[in-house]
Amino acid sequence: MENKDRSIPPLHSHGFLPPQQRHRQPPFHGFLRRQRQNPMPSQPVRGLNISDITVDPARNLWFHLYTPTEITKKSPSGDTTTAEGGASRSLLPVFIFFHGGGFAFLSAASIGYDVICRRFARENSAIVVSVNYRLSPEFKYPCQYEDGFDVLKFIDSKQCKDFPANADLSRCFLGGDSAGANIAHHVALRGTNHSTTFRELKIIGLIQIQPFYGGEERTESEIQLKNAPLVSLPRTDWLWKVFLPDGCDRDHEAANVFGSDKLVEDMKRNVDFPHTLVVIGGFDPLKDWARRYYEGLKKCGKDVDLIEYPNGVHAFYCFPELPETDLLFKEVRDFIANVCEAK
Repeated sequence: MENKDRSIPPLHSHGFLPPQQRHRQPPFHGFLRRQRQNPMPSQPVRGLNISDITVDPARNLWFHLYTPTEITKKSPSGDTTTAEGGASRSLLPVFIFFHGGGFAFLSAASIGYDVICRRFARENSAIVVSVNYRLSPEFKYPCQYEDGFDVLKFIDSKQCKDFPANADLSRCFLGGDSAGANIAHHVALRGTNHSTTFRELKIIGLIQIQPFYGGEERTESEIQLKNAPLVSLPRTDWLWKVFLPDGCDRDHEAANVFGSDKLVEDMKRNVDFPHTLVVIGGFDPLKDWARRYYEGLKKCGKDVDLIEYPNGVHAFYCFPELPETDLLFKEVRDFIANVCEAK
């Protein structure tokens, strides 16, 4: 019998389906879980060239590549101007994005993330890389982090002739939402701890949109919002259980990133950890852990900014009709521009 309680994913919606089918099952909203069926356009669409790049076919590791063909500039008054063809003559920052879905759901081909990444590319005049990584429970920690790091190495090695020649790898941003933000953090941590791995790529910014962190402790927001859509407490507990190594609890370093003195000291020693933007929603059960993440970075002496939207539910930015969505994209645009200018 089908489980009618959508606060806990029915078994047939995750672990017993192959990853390519699981994203089409409940409980995620249709807008988020629908996959783009049409082939990639051969011509620019609204100022973007869009293509797929394969990194490793053996593990279905690939990314959508969004390359602007126009430069978008916004004046202080909010007016937008575009210079057609200017993008190909300008060095553009690179924004490597990891989708959310609790490590277990969705993909870079989900329509919601396709829409979001197109907007990031247009509004920031940035080359956006949307990573399709392996999913749990078939692939547990640290597979997702390894996939993310391998994409960085692939881009830095310039193995792909189709990667834009005007990509400025010295201005690389990592980011994501929910579990994707968690992946972005851990990839950034490894990438800055092993910066000599890269020849040109330099991570200068990290964007954390409603990041998915946790611990054994129950925070106030988790208790008060335990039945929230998408990230109810039973669901997030399950997501951690099938992602973390067998026998580990939520105080594992993947979830509780400042959960031990050693982790804090390691972060303090990481002098290259990038300037970070943390975004919190007032009606998001994950907000207390996200705030602790922000406070942890501050205590470690890192450059970090916090933006809070009091009315924001989890994944509010997927709905363009909400006023907070435009505000978020503006904050991301300003953050990328300011960090690039500072460098």
